Amino acid sequence: MVPHEHPSPARRRIAIGSGLALLLAGCGEAPRPTFHSIDVTGATFGQGFALTDFNGQPRTLADYKGKVVALFFGFTQCPDACPSAMSKLAGIARALGPDAARLQVVFITVDPERDTPALLKEYVPAFDPSFVGLHGTPQQVAEVAKAYKAFYGKVKGSTPESYTIDHSTFTYLYDTQGRLRLMARHEITAKDLEADIRALLRS
Repeated sequence: MVPHEHPSPARRRIAIGSGLALLLAGCGEAPRPTFHSIDVTGATFGQGFALTDFNGQPRTLADYKGKVVALFFGFTQCPDACPSAMSKLAGIARALGPDAARLQVVFITVDPERDTPALLKEYVPAFDPSFVGLHGTPQQVAEVAKAYKAFYGKVKGSTPESYTIDHSTFTYLYDTQGRLRLMARHEITAKDLEADIRALLRS
C-alpha cells in the first residue's frame, strides 16, 4: 500500500493563502450590469460638447456631472424619429419619479439654420420641462456631430426652405461621472431603456 502523503505546513499555508486571495478578489469585484443598449464603456469618441442652450447659456457636458445624461441629435421639424425618441425619454422621466432629478436629457439640433433658440425653447421642454435644447453655428454643430460619429445631411424638398434631414438616431448615455457608457438604438423599448438608465443611476 502506498502511504498517504500529507502536505507540509508550508504547502498548507500557500494553499490557504491562495484560496483566500481568490475569495477576496471575487468579493471585491462588483458584478458588471447587463445592458440592453450597446456598451461602449471606454470609448474615445463622444467625450463632450461646447454649445449654447436655448436661454443663451454656454453648456458643456461637465455642467451635468452627477446626473445620467441622455443625448440625442435631431431637429424640430423631424416627422418621426425625433418626437418618438423624446417622447420615450419623457415617459421614462415620469416613471423614474424622484430619480428623474438625476437624469438630464440633452437635444442637440442638426438644423441650426432653422432651429432658432426660440423654436428650441418651445419644442424641447414640451416633452419635459427639464429637457435642454442646444444649438451652435453650422460649423460648431458639424464638429460636435463628428466627435460623436453621428451623421446628418440635408434632403432637398420642393423649395429651398422645405428640406428635411437624414440623421443617425442613437441616444448616447453617460453615467453620473460624465463617462460615455451606452449607445441606445432607436428601436429599443422604453422598458429596456429605462432599465439601462436605472442601472447607470445605481452605478
